[in-house]
Amino acid sequence: MTQTAPTSAPPSAPAGRWHRAWSVAAVAFVTIIGAAGFASLPGLLIEPLHTEFDWSRGTIGFAISVNLALYGLTAPFAAALMDRFGIRRVVACALIVIAAGSLATVWMTAAWQLVLFWGVLVGLGSGSMALAFAATVTNRWFTARRGLVTGILTAAGASGQLVFLPLLSWLVTEHGWRPAAVTVALTALAVVPFVWLLLRDHPADLGLAPYGGEYAARPDPVPGAARRAVTVLLKAARTGPFWLLAGTFAICGASTNGLVKTHFVPAAHDHGMPVTAAAGLLAVIGVFDVVGTVASGWFTDRFDARRLLAVYYALRGISLLFLPMLLAPAVHPPMVFFIVFYGLDWVATVPPTIALCREQYGEDSAIVFGWVLASHQVGAALVAFLGGVARDVFGSYDVVWYASGALCAMAALMAMVIRRRPAAAPGSAM
Repeated sequence: MTQTAPTSAPPSAPAGRWHRAWSVAAVAFVTIIGAAGFASLPGLLIEPLHTEFDWSRGTIGFAISVNLALYGLTAPFAAALMDRFGIRRVVACALIVIAAGSLATVWMTAAWQLVLFWGVLVGLGSGSMALAFAATVTNRWFTARRGLVTGILTAAGASGQLVFLPLLSWLVTEHGWRPAAVTVALTALAVVPFVWLLLRDHPADLGLAPYGGEYAARPDPVPGAARRAVTVLLKAARTGPFWLLAGTFAICGASTNGLVKTHFVPAAHDHGMPVTAAAGLLAVIGVFDVVGTVASGWFTDRFDARRLLAVYYALRGISLLFLPMLLAPAVHPPMVFFIVFYGLDWVATVPPTIALCREQYGEDSAIVFGWVLASHQVGAALVAFLGGVARDVFGSYDVVWYASGALCAMAALMAMVIRRRPAAAPGSAM
């Protein structure tokens, strides 16, 4: 397939025909699924590493917290790097770093190596594959249906969880954690050629307009990626909505990746539930997360994103308050109800959060969302670490579930006080 340099005259897009933007979105979806194995593994590592190396859960939780923090802190720089070097190069390099870090853990013998390989390397690689990637693809290739596409790409992570969790939990149970780590590495490597051959950086590379928008020439590469990321942060940090979005998303990360994704399996195992059954429940969360996130994208195109966020956080907080009473040796109907209810809400917060970043910060929105995502992962990192410490100190995760429920109630209130940007109102209908 040859690429033609765009001419100065905007080409007309044929009406009613398949737009290449949907193909790019499909490639991004599969790429995120292929890289999702790294996000499925941390919760499955806690018990095997504790048993084999006698490392405390707090120590293992610290390595996971480094991973989660770097996942977020890398995102805004990755978004700027995509503006400078292109999406394909950044994503391909990120996948290779993920594979290297995951594979290196097979030979580790000390806790600092877990922090280096899984915490630092996989954290840096996964941060470049973070939701800023989805935001960048959506912003470049779509003008219409942005909320829906954001929901679909966000759901890709949940789909990857659905694909990998049962397989990885079976590998950990039957063959140990090392084959699971190798599987994650090989899967990340397998996606690299797919990205390089099929992903495209900008509609103008193919002489196209964005879906639902007007043709625009490809912008020149933006130099000084790190400087731009910091400059955008300093400008956004002078506005109130940034801190409210960062605060709510920090609580989102604390109550999902930091808490449930990291500690649900060991918490259920504490109550006598087999690891494979607990991992299967997480996979079911992934099923309903796909439904909830795509629906949230559809809602975001039609309703006030602030009110959507408030509802999502309130419902999540209520569900977490009930969880300690539902954990048991076997799966029972109330637990299934929790899994379905919580799964619908897992990352439904992402489309309205990205929409609010776009409304407030325009062309800088992908980088601003990268910083908001950094707060998400810092919140996740704190709870991943503190959850392990709480388990070591109290012998139970109950206090962490209750605290997270209260934080979600706070996030619901914060979402409601984010002010609407007047300038965005006339063009916001869709």
